[in-house]
Amino acid sequence: MNITFRQLRYFVAVAEAHSISGGSAVMRISQSAVTDAIRFLEAEIGYPLFVRHAKGVSLTREGQQFLRQARKVISAMGDLRSGVERDGPRVGGRLQVGTTPVVSGYFLSDLLARFRQAFPDVTVSVVEHRTDLLEHMLVNGELDLALLIVPGLTRPEALDQEILLRSAMRVWMAPGHWLAESDSVTLAELADEPLIVLARDELAPATANIWGSQRLRANSTFRSSSVEAVRGLVATNAGVSVLPDLVYRPWSLEGDRIIAKHTREQLPTVDIALVWRRLTQLSEAASMFVETARSARSQR
Repeated sequence: MNITFRQLRYFVAVAEAHSISGGSAVMRISQSAVTDAIRFLEAEIGYPLFVRHAKGVSLTREGQQFLRQARKVISAMGDLRSGVERDGPRVGGRLQVGTTPVVSGYFLSDLLARFRQAFPDVTVSVVEHRTDLLEHMLVNGELDLALLIVPGLTRPEALDQEILLRSAMRVWMAPGHWLAESDSVTLAELADEPLIVLARDELAPATANIWGSQRLRANSTFRSSSVEAVRGLVATNAGVSVLPDLVYRPWSLEGDRIIAKHTREQLPTVDIALVWRRLTQLSEAASMFVETARSARSQR
């Protein structure tokens, strides 16, 4: 079986709350993520775990048996963690992490939550700034680590990096756009379309050559540093945008829908990397942050 500890926690939360919405509220995640976990568990064990009804869910006979076993596993994991904490010194100290606005807004929070849960005695400080300034701070020893979008580093010879996420680029458009029914689109089809550009420095290296590689000139009609502004314009069919899935959401703030299409051309990915100064002996706290990031990457 490929059942994860997280899926078991979601299942127990739903069983104890007697509803998908209640379980998602307890775990502080979306209802769709909880629903997907329950469906996966049911497919893995081959039995329905819940009976759905108007007021929520109730456990089936198999679900009750599975709940008992799931609680045993969760309890055993808790014992394992506490045993490790009793038998060895807890990691402490301070950790200085740099990041850019896009990474901070769409990637950092989950990783920090994982790290705080595993190493509560480490004090983490986060600095948000431009990529070039963060590189300078890394080289000068003012930061232990940074989460940056690459390529785009200005001093790669002085830094080591490890890719944590590769995010595909897609074309955002409104459902009423004339290409909305196509399975995929070409850049040539979009060349005369009004292009809405997300003007963020950290995304510039990944987006700069998209049109030039096809010998096309983009019809840029609006530039904004606000992702929400871009969403709103796209959703009202004011134009299209080419952006990474990292920042994609299917709705604007006003509740208008946005769809994303793959291009037939191969577009560069937007990669998030953990970066540190080359030839540096990482502190214990920094080393544990690297390991936490690797673990999170393997679970995506």
